Amino acid sequence: VVAIDSIQTIASSLLDATTGTITQIRHCTDRLLQMAKTQGVTVIIVGHVTKEGIVAGPKALEHLVDVVLYLEGDRTHTFRLLRSVKNRYGSTNEIGVFEMKDRGLEEVRNPSQMFLAERPIDAPGSVVMATIEGTRPLLVEIQALVSYSALAVPRRTATGFDANRASLLMAVLEKRLGISFAQEDVFINVAGGIKLREPAADMAVCLALMSSYFDRPLPHQLVTWGEVGLTGEVRAVGYSDVRYQEAIRLGFNKVMVPATTAEQLKKEVKPRSAVEIVTVKSLKDVLNNLFK
Repeated sequence: VVAIDSIQTIASSLLDATTGTITQIRHCTDRLLQMAKTQGVTVIIVGHVTKEGIVAGPKALEHLVDVVLYLEGDRTHTFRLLRSVKNRYGSTNEIGVFEMKDRGLEEVRNPSQMFLAERPIDAPGSVVMATIEGTRPLLVEIQALVSYSALAVPRRTATGFDANRASLLMAVLEKRLGISFAQEDVFINVAGGIKLREPAADMAVCLALMSSYFDRPLPHQLVTWGEVGLTGEVRAVGYSDVRYQEAIRLGFNKVMVPATTAEQLKKEVKPRSAVEIVTVKSLKDVLNNLFK
């Protein structure tokens, strides 16, 4: 095994180009690729990433190699996600969850339980969402804090969730339910350093915002997922059966899902009688069910 850390720091004497330039990166990567193929050596190339979290430098670097892996995670948390975005010899729909310890990275065999270990009980603004990372279901906690602001322009902060998507959901809540955030600071956080990219997190974020706004905690054993549209409707998302089974495995007894998702669950899995399935078609149904 040959590990290069990083490709931007090595150069070939055959070229006059400066170390780290596009020419040097392409040439050195090509030479390493030839060595790997002809001598049967595994070569691991570490590359810099940009502020957006993508590999820096020419896109040709990703085209040349066989596998591209991203090691993601918040530097203030111990959890790391190893995500595959390219794999010529296998699937890219798998991730690895690891925890940084004094002896290095160690595999987390039950990440959902780990992410929820320190979840507060009966705290307004906290909700559990079933997300999908690759093909693996994860239960994560989404937190929201809505607080009165004396500023002319209230603060909007989102950690682990797209800030533009958060602004859109707040606009939907204000337009469809009359919940005004005009004089409120709003903070959204995905606990554990996880970054949510799928629209299935919409309903969980809305529930967390509503819970903090009304200062009323949600049921502790509630799990939710679903996409929210601009008219306030709640739409179904994929892998609902896998999300449902993960929620049951960790002992949750109440799920709030779109109406069409509930119909799919009845067909694809056998819902347990001890688990209550709450169906909603819009955010108005959510408001009437949990906050009236």
